[in-house]
Amino acid sequence: MKRKTLLITAACIALALSATAAVRKAGSARQPQAAAPVANIVEFLQTDLVSVSRQDLQVSLPLSGGLRALNQASVKAKVSGEVKEVLVREGEPVRAGQVIVRIDATEYEARVAQARGQMLATRGQFENSRQTWERNRDLVGKGFISKTAFDKYQADLDVARANLDAAQGGLAVAQKALADTVVKAPLDGMVAARAVQPGEKVSPDTRLVDVVDLRVLELEAPIPMADVARAAVGQPVALDVEGAGRFTGKLVRINPAVSQGTRSIMVYIRVGNAEQTLRAGMFARGALVLGEHAGVVAVPSSAVRTEGERAFVYAIDKDTLAERPVQLGIRDEASGMVEIVSGLDAGAEIVRNNLGTLRSGSQVKRVKA
Repeated sequence: MKRKTLLITAACIALALSATAAVRKAGSARQPQAAAPVANIVEFLQTDLVSVSRQDLQVSLPLSGGLRALNQASVKAKVSGEVKEVLVREGEPVRAGQVIVRIDATEYEARVAQARGQMLATRGQFENSRQTWERNRDLVGKGFISKTAFDKYQADLDVARANLDAAQGGLAVAQKALADTVVKAPLDGMVAARAVQPGEKVSPDTRLVDVVDLRVLELEAPIPMADVARAAVGQPVALDVEGAGRFTGKLVRINPAVSQGTRSIMVYIRVGNAEQTLRAGMFARGALVLGEHAGVVAVPSSAVRTEGERAFVYAIDKDTLAERPVQLGIRDEASGMVEIVSGLDAGAEIVRNNLGTLRSGSQVKRVKA
């Protein structure tokens, strides 16, 4: 019986050990295996990439300001009176010498008639004095009258001559005032403003009409004192006029004085406008061209990253992202391009914009928008 009991106990222990081994095997089968390493992939749209090319870059100084007409005039009244006619309106072309305003001339016509009568009267007095002087000149030579009596005739002639000169001057003034009642355009151009209407009373220096000549415009813009030494008369300027497109101007004058408020120098850019596409007052942005580098390797300024004094770009080399240190040259503010002196060749493909921190060695995948 004891032996039979030992056999049964041994069998139970063997079964327990077998069950434990089976549970461990099953548990080990359920444990997950270690994940295989996944490659780092960066996706780019085609617009995120750009191919490096050679371009002509310009060293330029940004400018901005409003355009104004080189030749313009504010026509003002020279005499007082009632406005009878205003013959032009805003936007109409005028020619130099064209009548644009008429002022009531009744009073001035009367003044001319009065001055002419006074002049004729003094002229008659002068002629009488001159004839008397000529007759007595012969008599004093023959001794029929004294020298003292002749001097009186000479004085009367001088007074008559002075009165005639004054009367003639008065007539000229009256005629000038009469002529000023007819106001004419001082230059060829277009009417920019009509400040009076028929029936209004005006006095001397009252503004009547503004005339501007749009064939030549100027841009007045400030530049820093540090850059004025590089500016010179005759340099070209590329202008982007709001609402009108791109135009080319030329630096024609540099102000010799410094603006007290901004400590800058004013320069003047002349722009031809033969077709009168531009209008006075339009806002323009441009760049004063200080120099040019032709056929250089250039990339967008947005593609260049900087860390302290180090500059680099992200290039695509066999579908792998690589960091390329570069040496920069000039910047073209107008086109937004920067010269690459070394570190990159034409034809390379780089990341165009700043997309945050990228990892060199990442695989590049191009995706459609």
